[in-house]
Amino acid sequence: MLRSALVTLLLLLSACARAEDAQPPMPSGTLPAQAALPSAPFDYWLLSLSWSPQYCINNLGDAQCRQSYAFVVHGLWPQNEVGYPSKCGPSESVSRDWIERMLPLMPSRKLIQHEWRTHGTCSGMSMDDYFMTVERANRKIVIPQVYREPKEYISTTAREIQRNFLAVNPGLTDDTIALQCSGRYLKEVRICYDKNFKFRSCGSDVEDRCRDQIVLRPSR
Repeated sequence: MLRSALVTLLLLLSACARAEDAQPPMPSGTLPAQAALPSAPFDYWLLSLSWSPQYCINNLGDAQCRQSYAFVVHGLWPQNEVGYPSKCGPSESVSRDWIERMLPLMPSRKLIQHEWRTHGTCSGMSMDDYFMTVERANRKIVIPQVYREPKEYISTTAREIQRNFLAVNPGLTDDTIALQCSGRYLKEVRICYDKNFKFRSCGSDVEDRCRDQIVLRPSR
């Protein structure tokens, strides 16, 4: 009786082994369901705030230029001390729900998709986590009242813009903010965060690129 049971067990084990051998191998490069791609190495986050009236001078057909905006989120970028990773893996299309949710901050469907494909895929985050992180980064920065919806041109200086941002954002310092201009017109303000979303110094290649005298175009 014992001998019969052992024979039966051996036959069952042999059948299982043959069944496993019959499974087709996973194609090379295929990830199991739900597996996440690892993030590219990066040192800190850079939040880019675009001055929409300046952007729209050369992009009148863009969706964001059909309404009146001041600062909008250009993107949240994984950044290295020098340079940054980009397009770190295959990217799915941004869902309709996320596009609708992000439009008040990033008022262009094309931009939202571009930022996920180019920068979000390097974060090591899911789409949900990445866009929630964009929202978090935006909430951390207070826009000075004078720049919220100006109806007239503002003539100012780079130093004055920095002072106004520092005044309403405790912890923000000169080396954690950088201005970008197109000629004498303000184009972007860039804010640097560590991975815990505390302000930190920007990398050596994130520099102020504005003249002393700056003009902000009015909201439309």
